[in-house]
Amino acid sequence: MGHFARLQLIGRVTYYVGWIALLCGGLVHFNILKALFLGFNLTQRNLFEVAIVCFVICIASELRSRDAVGNEMLSTVKRPMAA
Repeated sequence: MGHFARLQLIGRVTYYVGWIALLCGGLVHFNILKALFLGFNLTQRNLFEVAIVCFVICIASELRSRDAVGNEMLSTVKRPMAA
């Protein structure tokens, strides 16, 4: 698995984990399954913070992977043509 593929995988996984954390935070906010999450010591704020961190990691890895593709394209353009 190449560097580019790993960055995209990390971005994809953290994106979905962020949405799951936001969904769980909504369940706590509306008192649905609140006892379950409080049993794990997960408050609404903790779930929100996890979601924000996941989205920041997702954005950073996607930007990094796009930058890596741009650098790969530039390096292939700069190579001189073999005669």
